[in-house]
Amino acid sequence: MNIDWQILGFGDEGWGGVLLNAATVTVSVSLCAWLLGAVLGSILCWMQIAGSRWQQRLAASYITLFRGVPELLVIYLFYFGGRQVVSTVGTALGFQGPFDVNGFVAGAIAIGLISGAYQSGVFRGAFYAIPKGTLEAATVTGMGRLMMFRRIIVPQALRTALPGMGNQWQSVIKESALVSVTGLVETMNQVSTAANSTQMSFFFYSVGAVIYLIITTCSDMVFRYVEKFAMRGQQRVKE
Repeated sequence: MNIDWQILGFGDEGWGGVLLNAATVTVSVSLCAWLLGAVLGSILCWMQIAGSRWQQRLAASYITLFRGVPELLVIYLFYFGGRQVVSTVGTALGFQGPFDVNGFVAGAIAIGLISGAYQSGVFRGAFYAIPKGTLEAATVTGMGRLMMFRRIIVPQALRTALPGMGNQWQSVIKESALVSVTGLVETMNQVSTAANSTQMSFFFYSVGAVIYLIITTCSDMVFRYVEKFAMRGQQRVKE
């Protein structure tokens, strides 16, 4: 198979520029989803650990739901179902259509809600990894709950949670490919367009795989650096 590599150029005849823009969209939607998942995961973790009985049940139900439903179905629900809800509400309020839901927003929210269910488990495990003696010592010295949370729980739990958060980021990157069903021009969508336009399916889907691999590899390097920085001064267990 002879390949003219100029097809990946950044000129008018090449696909390099649009693929780069699509990769930027992939990283952007993934970052928004991951951050939303981190916030939701923190709230769910608190509800499970320190919440009342009904809050614990609510958090458990949320986690069971979003861990058990396919990611693609959640995206369909928020994008296509969301358009129907917005249209119904807009019409009831007397607004003129057409009504639409932004694919970026719908995709980020859908993946973020799923990520939150998994990140809650990461944060919960990190909290229980804090030695009980540390929390008891903080209580004995007269630390309030807010100060203990800020000075003891967050710094120590985050160190433990970093590897799990990195794994969740990698999962979110790969799940972002499903957002292409909304029409959002991210990596998967743009690769499919290029493959269909040029009839070079194997080549462009391979290019898409390389793009995702580059993103995930660079992300892994960043998380490893952050983890190493966070663990500075900590004694490592030798294997």
